[in-house]
Amino acid sequence: MTAGAAQARPVKPPAAARDSFQGHYAGLATRLAAFVADVVVLTGIFMLVLAAINIAASILTGKSIDFNRSDAWVVIAYLVWGFIYFAHFWGLNGRTAGGALFGVQVLTDDGGDVSGRRAVGRTLAFPLSFLILGLGFLGILLGDRRRALHDVIAGTVVVYSWDARAARLRYLSRSSSPGTRPAP
Repeated sequence: MTAGAAQARPVKPPAAARDSFQGHYAGLATRLAAFVADVVVLTGIFMLVLAAINIAASILTGKSIDFNRSDAWVVIAYLVWGFIYFAHFWGLNGRTAGGALFGVQVLTDDGGDVSGRRAVGRTLAFPLSFLILGLGFLGILLGDRRRALHDVIAGTVVVYSWDARAARLRYLSRSSSPGTRPAP
């Protein structure tokens, strides 16, 4: 055995693992990152569906369909798909794919789960936050509960739901269990 191995000290966990943000109101950067991830997911799924429609049309009719943004029905279908995506996932468990990835969740003002009706209302109010140069998002920066205009209208808040400290403890307990090896 070497002398360095006997003097090894445990590594201090990063600040995010020492402090749990679970239950704190989510900030602008996290919410924006979650929204961008959601737009990537819903656009990707939408494009896959358009590609499947194009393949089916070319097999059945022998002609391919050229989709572009100037087709009004493509824009309307995309907006409807976006509405369904956000309303469904906010109503289901308060998390979209982006929200789950970045550890944020939509809850009611009193901390309860968002109902389907409230999720639909929040989704309908969401575009209002973008009006007038995005001033509806100013409440996230200035408000004590970090609520955008659509949160105020729907009676919701966005909180961190991922507990870094609990995740670190789960990892440590898994890697220090007898008979197991840490993951490579």
